[in-house]
Amino acid sequence: MLKEWRRERTAKRVKPGDGRELKRFRWWQSLSRVLFYLELPHDDGRRTVYAVDAKRWGDQGTGEYKADLYLHGRHHAHSKVPAAFPVQDGVIEVRMSTFGLKRCHYVTADGVEHQLVPDPHSAEGRRAHLDRAYPALSRCIGFLSAAVLLVALLLLVPQVAEPLTEVPAVARRIGTFTSPVRLPAWLNGAVVVASVLASTERALRLRYSRLLDGAAG
Repeated sequence: MLKEWRRERTAKRVKPGDGRELKRFRWWQSLSRVLFYLELPHDDGRRTVYAVDAKRWGDQGTGEYKADLYLHGRHHAHSKVPAAFPVQDGVIEVRMSTFGLKRCHYVTADGVEHQLVPDPHSAEGRRAHLDRAYPALSRCIGFLSAAVLLVALLLLVPQVAEPLTEVPAVARRIGTFTSPVRLPAWLNGAVVVASVLASTERALRLRYSRLLDGAAG
């Protein structure tokens, strides 16, 4: 019930498009753009082709994330993210994190979900190709990313919690906490950089954990 209410509320953000043509994905846009496709077949053999185009880092001026929906290569609709675009027999849901997409799925009327297919020239498309071509290596990279985030969580959270509990109002309520971990600044910086890279890699696979990736962001 709550999910349906959220979906209806998000769908109200959708505005009609202007019919402009979808631009090809260029290799230099890998760090700034995401592009995903959805093909839906018809009984007569025809196919409806949708594309979701968005900036990876959001609008530089407002900080808002926006997504554009294209139908057969023409701008069909746009919306702030999180977005829920009504399409044939369902909706396309789009959500972003600090590190990229965390959701770009087609949800049918009966609740079945399908992840959209990334453009092969995009960073997500190249990561998907690696997964198909070298599945064992892909699994190792995925495991390493999750492990890095877990270690970063264990190392950084106690160090952040200690000064917070030294605030008088907090100390009176819950007491003080002494972190068992004390790392030099350069090592803490390295851990932060590693966690950002790990979360970015996971975003290329549309993997998101509020605990792991949320803490890194």
